[in-house]
Amino acid sequence: MNGTLNKVMLIGHLGEEVKMHYFDGGNCIGRFQLATNEVYINKTTNEKITSTEWHNLVVRNKAAELCEKYLSKGDKIYVEGRIKSRQWQAEDGSTKYTTEIQVTEFTFLSTKKESENNKQIPNLELSKNTNFVAEKSGLPENDLPF
Repeated sequence: MNGTLNKVMLIGHLGEEVKMHYFDGGNCIGRFQLATNEVYINKTTNEKITSTEWHNLVVRNKAAELCEKYLSKGDKIYVEGRIKSRQWQAEDGSTKYTTEIQVTEFTFLSTKKESENNKQIPNLELSKNTNFVAEKSGLPENDLPF
């Protein structure tokens, strides 16, 4: 072990639908934003303040397909992963930066699709409150094609 740790654990709500990107060779990634809230009392005004933090999440292959199939905006999910920052050149030549959570494990806590259909997510793929360990993508970590 090299003496460092890069691990993130979040529970939050999807801020958007999962956006899928497919690549040659059958690999895919899904992207979505997750909102986490912090609630505190302003000691001066005794006002209850809610602060929302937005996290950019990336899931790969089968995990991405499961998230796209079962998750909708507003659903609650627990994720584990690691922080990854990257940069790229935009079409206008400017350098863009982003920080993402590369999801390695997740658990669906509540889904609208489940409650709308009044049925459980199939047990063979992923069921409510069941942990899923995301697989490796097959793509080199630092060589994403976008």
